Amino acid sequence: MISLIVVLPFLSALLMGVVYLSNTQKKRNTFYTLVGVGTPAVSAVLSLMAGAELLQGAQTIHYTLFQWVNIGEFNIEVAFMADRLSVVMVAFITVIGTLIHIYAAGYMKEDAAYGKFFAYFNLFMGSMLLLVLADNPIMMFVGWELVGLSSYLLIGFYHHDSANITAANKAFILNRVGDFGFIMAISLLFVSLEGNGFTFDSIEANIGLINHEMLALIGTLLFVGAMGKSAQIPLYVWLPDAMAGPTPVSALIHAATMVTAGVYMVARYSFLYGEIPNIGLFIASVGAASALFAALIASYQSDIKKILAYSTMSQLGYMFIAVGLGAYSSGIFHVFTHAFFKALLFMGAGAVIIALHHEQNIFKMGGLKKELKLVYITMFVATLAISGIPPFAGFFSKDAILVAAFASEHYFIWGVGSLTAMLTAFYMFRLLFLVFHAAPKSTHRLHSVPNSMTYPLVILACGSATAGFLGLNEAYGGGSWFNTFLALPDVSHHIPHATEYMLGGLNVILGVLGMGLAYKMFAKEATEVKADTLFKKILMNKFYIDELYDFLIIKPLLFTSHFIAKVIDPKIFDGFINLNVWGYTATATLFSKLQNGKVRYYALYILAGVSAMSCYMLFKLGVL
Repeated sequence: MISLIVVLPFLSALLMGVVYLSNTQKKRNTFYTLVGVGTPAVSAVLSLMAGAELLQGAQTIHYTLFQWVNIGEFNIEVAFMADRLSVVMVAFITVIGTLIHIYAAGYMKEDAAYGKFFAYFNLFMGSMLLLVLADNPIMMFVGWELVGLSSYLLIGFYHHDSANITAANKAFILNRVGDFGFIMAISLLFVSLEGNGFTFDSIEANIGLINHEMLALIGTLLFVGAMGKSAQIPLYVWLPDAMAGPTPVSALIHAATMVTAGVYMVARYSFLYGEIPNIGLFIASVGAASALFAALIASYQSDIKKILAYSTMSQLGYMFIAVGLGAYSSGIFHVFTHAFFKALLFMGAGAVIIALHHEQNIFKMGGLKKELKLVYITMFVATLAISGIPPFAGFFSKDAILVAAFASEHYFIWGVGSLTAMLTAFYMFRLLFLVFHAAPKSTHRLHSVPNSMTYPLVILACGSATAGFLGLNEAYGGGSWFNTFLALPDVSHHIPHATEYMLGGLNVILGVLGMGLAYKMFAKEATEVKADTLFKKILMNKFYIDELYDFLIIKPLLFTSHFIAKVIDPKIFDGFINLNVWGYTATATLFSKLQNGKVRYYALYILAGVSAMSCYMLFKLGVL
């Protein structure tokens, strides 16, 4: 069952790819829709069945598909492991992924490359499922790399525009930087275990064989990989540009696949990070910095998809705060709730973009509340959820993270997280008010939005409103069912209920302040923000980080490559080769004079040869 969850999307991607390439008169979209949407739906059903088995008391499920490498004692199997952590991940990846696939069927229906899109889309889905269900680090890395490949193909899907190819290259290359750290960590882990097995279970059982310094290095290098995949400082700059792909791709990347991989990986290696709390604190600090940094940038962006992209980076920062401080269940809980409202926000944004004939500037929208009523209501629910307003899902998951930071006495991280909560409410309600409430900026007739793009929004809105109750803790009258089910090795800190109420109330107050500020500035009439102060100019230009990277990294690399191409290669390498060629030519020219076809010259050579031989013989005989 768990092997089919992974294999089916790969098979469907292969089938659709072969049909698309071989069919000169392209098949109708119905074929691709049935295969492309049906396969994730089957995987979703199988995922829920696997979850039901674990709920009924089953232990971790292992299944080996086939043996891949067997050299002496080195054995790597294509094997899957379904434990409570991976089943939770797989369940929402497949369920929300299926809803995004249904949405994509409507969004992409006019596209000439509809079949190719769904082939890539299912490859993306299968890659993430392989990553999550992998039984060992090697198979996880295979899924990790396939996710990178799939994102490259989908971000650059509209390849006729060079900017999209640039964005795809940027995502691919930056992720390779992070992946270098990841593969180094796996290599060190393998060597350090000295042949004691290389599945996650065996690594956990033998983690004591590795010294503390090596564990710290491995943990840091693993997180370098997570920085790339989950877009944390400093490897985040690919994420906003990744919005070049179709909106369903953005929804899948941000809600159910790629960017959540880093958080999952840290939680999967929780047994390792539990041994190196200082590295965990470093992870939490990077998460806090990324959360605040991205929230500040999002507050001054005008592209609806880029605002949501920076929002994802910020929310991922919260998740890394949690897993870094040992609150693994809280981090995964926020991954879970975030999947609902972030998928909804991107899909709602896609509906708005389609309705406005692909307009993405929120300052050129406005007045869509009545025309797109269902989209408005569902996006309003998602905005309340991401802003941490109770009883919506984001309140409970974000509150659990901030409580964990406060209880562990990392007050600076808690303060940064609380400030980010206010900024989140501000920039999200800024988006909502400008798109749906402010006076319309255009009189264009709206493009119709198909039902396949709106009905999934309703399901996601229900999840955004209610998913948080699965993690309701004792302070709010629950039993922390989500945390209990995951059974991760969380670092527990006791905190009085009164303190938790105070912290939760403060978060709500900060959220309401952010909403109020956004309402005052953007609810009725708003003109596009001008870069009239240095602070605004810096934020609108995203702290000039892209320009800084261009100056410090790109331009020196280009200069070096041009210097090699223009100077080193022609003057030194080519010069050395040309010198040899000249030597051979000169020598050949010299010897060619010996073969000139004139008999007197040949007689001279013979005479010279006989004379030389005679002199040699006389010398040997002692005559000379």
